[in-house]
Amino acid sequence: MFQTSGDKDKGKDKDKKTKKKGKAEESEDSESEKEEKSKKKKGKGKKKKERSPSPEIEFDNLEDFVMDPAPQGVTVKCRVTRDQRGVDKSLYPLYYLHLDNDKKTFLLAGRKRKKSTTSNYLISIDATDLSRGGENFVGKLRSNLMGTKFTVFDNALNPERALPDMSNARQELAGIIYETNVLGMKGPRRMTVIIPGMNKDNERVPLRPRNECDGLLIRYQNRRMENLIELHNKTPVWNEDTASHVLNFNGRVTQASVKNFQIVHNKDLDYIVMQFGRIADDIFTLDYNYPLCAVQAFAIALSSFDGKIACE
Repeated sequence: MFQTSGDKDKGKDKDKKTKKKGKAEESEDSESEKEEKSKKKKGKGKKKKERSPSPEIEFDNLEDFVMDPAPQGVTVKCRVTRDQRGVDKSLYPLYYLHLDNDKKTFLLAGRKRKKSTTSNYLISIDATDLSRGGENFVGKLRSNLMGTKFTVFDNALNPERALPDMSNARQELAGIIYETNVLGMKGPRRMTVIIPGMNKDNERVPLRPRNECDGLLIRYQNRRMENLIELHNKTPVWNEDTASHVLNFNGRVTQASVKNFQIVHNKDLDYIVMQFGRIADDIFTLDYNYPLCAVQAFAIALSSFDGKIACE
């Protein structure tokens, strides 16, 4: 109905069809024409490689990979699939994150917990084990009562049960805020993402609050921004031709949805820290860059699925 879409990319699809047609007619060309076209194809090889779904990404330890920031200069391209088949899953869908490569490498699974007073999602490195006490549990996403603010945690202990020095206390990985939409049903969402800063070795600065009054969201509210990074969704541009808000996803998003977004830093609007958008009813692309890790990016995406009456 509205919001960011891949409208600009429809023209690219037509270009692809034109190229395919050209290949079909190539058999009727002379040998010299074939050689000339072959040279042109070689010159275009690099462009095709850039359009491939994902760079070659390999890792030895899945848990380390999903917790570590993306390598600088590398966009980690993924897909999120939503499984809501069955009565139970229609209320509590399963979400899966895979690398968008030929192998469709599994990364994470997430599911909303039942009987929780607020929205609470468990994140696991095992597609079949999403239990809170399981050894594959790597993080969780928890909302406030209104479903407008979220906090992302790792799998360590609650501060109340941690050691006095807090060395085994859980870290807060992100805070997500959905602002009340002043345009009502007519405009796109507005969101702010707060994440811990990075040190000189490009590692995340650990943030282990002793209580909720010292967490990411409270620090942001009080403008205590030391060692924090503030990100926002990129404002879509109104397109008169399509009568919708649009963003350029460079072919990675093909369907309009209120859930489509790009996350940027105010100082560099061209550097897309994360983008997320629909390509089918239950399939979405999720691409993230440094300094985000897979757990942070996946949790931000999960927060966008949660109902937000006050924001839409």
